[in-house]
Amino acid sequence: MRLIVTGGAGFIGSNFVCRAIRDGHWVLTIDKLTYAGRLEALAEVMPSPRHRFLKADIADVSAVEAAFRDFSPDAVVHLAAESHVDRSIDEPGTFIATNVQGTFVLLEAALRHWSRFNGKKFCFLHVSTDEVFGTLDETGSFGLTSRYAPNSPYAASKAAADHLARAWHTTYALPVIVTNCSNNYGPWQHAEKLIPTVMRHAMANEPIPIYGTGNNVRDWLHVDDHVAGLMAALHHGRPGETYLFGGRCELRNVDLANSICRVLDELAPLSTGGSYAQQITFVHDRPGHDFRYALDPSHAENVLGWKAHGQMDIELSRTIDWYLTNPQWLIPSKVAGRLGSRTAESIRAIS
Repeated sequence: MRLIVTGGAGFIGSNFVCRAIRDGHWVLTIDKLTYAGRLEALAEVMPSPRHRFLKADIADVSAVEAAFRDFSPDAVVHLAAESHVDRSIDEPGTFIATNVQGTFVLLEAALRHWSRFNGKKFCFLHVSTDEVFGTLDETGSFGLTSRYAPNSPYAASKAAADHLARAWHTTYALPVIVTNCSNNYGPWQHAEKLIPTVMRHAMANEPIPIYGTGNNVRDWLHVDDHVAGLMAALHHGRPGETYLFGGRCELRNVDLANSICRVLDELAPLSTGGSYAQQITFVHDRPGHDFRYALDPSHAENVLGWKAHGQMDIELSRTIDWYLTNPQWLIPSKVAGRLGSRTAESIRAIS
């Protein structure tokens, strides 16, 4: 299968592209290479004759049209997105431009491409988030009939993109599949996300910032499980359907932070003998901070034969060990020298 993968140099995208090449597909990766996209994540596949890379903005009509014309894909896996909630509060326009306008440009290009080939077998796989549904209280989970109620500019931009994708299926019959996932974790994730952020502050002997009381709950899904779900939807999903990928692994933010600290205590112990958990500090909560997310993946499990297999305790330890071994992914460039040295010393101490 010939796949265009947008955002393929990002966290989930790079994991998907590497899996696709290993599975024998031909892939054109399109990525703007903003701060969150890094070619190092694609090092495994860059030499492959079945992989091509295009640096382009998905909102660039000419670039996208040329990519469809030259590569002639059988499917699009649309992962490109601005994705950090905190940044969306400060820079909402960037999120609208990429997540909404960019999705519109892709849908239009896909529709023209599909129409040129008289409706040949094709799929537009639109990858989204659980945040489009808003927030939950202490019970229940989001399902296929949950209403959209986004509470951040990021969530609103992704909700708009979901609606566009569905509309292009209903109005123009474009074969669209929508997926929503819970919080991903694993190798290659950007340093701004929760797990690497906790690690970065811990290893730098700095306060570990946790919003509010730390009681906000997230459902965690290993990126490999998510990629397996996307592959299942691509090969076995039905156009017009939505599939929810959740890990059935809910944790309070403060509990996850404590778990990370316990693993660090074992893998990179402090010379003082204390615990990194002593550095956990509660900071002023961010605006509109959703209390709890949880997805019911039953439909995807039953229809696609998919299931999340990652065990959080095991995979979290592996993820932390990966970051310790690859500190350049843990550290923003402005503190890379200082923190990188500390991480390297910790690795040497346990090797």
